[in-house]
Amino acid sequence: MVAGPMTVLVVGDVVDDIVVRPLTPDAADSDTPSTISACPGGSAANQAAWLGALGTPVRFAGRAGAANAEEHAAALAACGVDARLAADPGAPTGRIVVLARGGRRDMYTDRGANLNLVPADLPDALLDGVGLLHVSGYSLFHPGVAAAVGDLMRRARERGVDTSVDPASAAFLARTGAAAFRSWARGARLVFPNLDEGRLLTGEHAPAAVADALVADHPVVALKLGAGGALVAARDGTRLRLPSVPAEVVDPTGAGDAFCAGFLAAWADGRPLDDCARSALGTAARAVASVGARPPATATEYGSRPA
Repeated sequence: MVAGPMTVLVVGDVVDDIVVRPLTPDAADSDTPSTISACPGGSAANQAAWLGALGTPVRFAGRAGAANAEEHAAALAACGVDARLAADPGAPTGRIVVLARGGRRDMYTDRGANLNLVPADLPDALLDGVGLLHVSGYSLFHPGVAAAVGDLMRRARERGVDTSVDPASAAFLARTGAAAFRSWARGARLVFPNLDEGRLLTGEHAPAAVADALVADHPVVALKLGAGGALVAARDGTRLRLPSVPAEVVDPTGAGDAFCAGFLAAWADGRPLDDCARSALGTAARAVASVGARPPATATEYGSRPA
């Protein structure tokens, strides 16, 4: 780690989230009263937004549909993010319908323009002044996008810039295969799987065994355990198990993204691993207490735009 705050570059997906919260049990083949909110989303963009809200210098690179790329850039800028969004004229911004209830969320995903990210969207200038490149795993599940992002990770390492990866989706990871994903992510200094993702990546079951297996590839592993808190393991032998921070769960969408951002914000400040873990868990608790995956004020502002 380096002294003082570093600039973090986040690369990955940006989407339009439609969050549905049923107010009654489902009425099959009929109407279920619900609250429905439009919020900016995307795992990587959420992480960048939380980093900016936490005061970390942060830059974001991704691809959105031309119809609302400027709107997404403005939403990120409202969180303090230097957003570098490519506007796609041929595909809409990615969209996800999030069904949130009972402390869980199910996501129905159309990745849209995120699947068209190309090397021209990721020029060398993005790395200027950057101390850490963070990549959302969603960018490693599509061969063309993975090639573009992998090349950026290579260029970052050649500059001496650390990299980190959040696997992001157990379902996509299962389809892609653990071996392929670990090959793409190998060399990243930090990795942020949840327990399901960690089990898929390692074939291990117990959290401690999952973390120990991943430390072979990554010097620092922050394993997200949901309500069970987190386990942080480092190659130097450090093992930290911390409980979650109590919170009223309104919408769990983006809790893992907030966890990742909280950890990286403290890391960028040069703080020790236990502080990084506490920052991660505290930020995740803030995220679940409001609707949407971004810091609450900006998500509300975006969601209130005219239809």
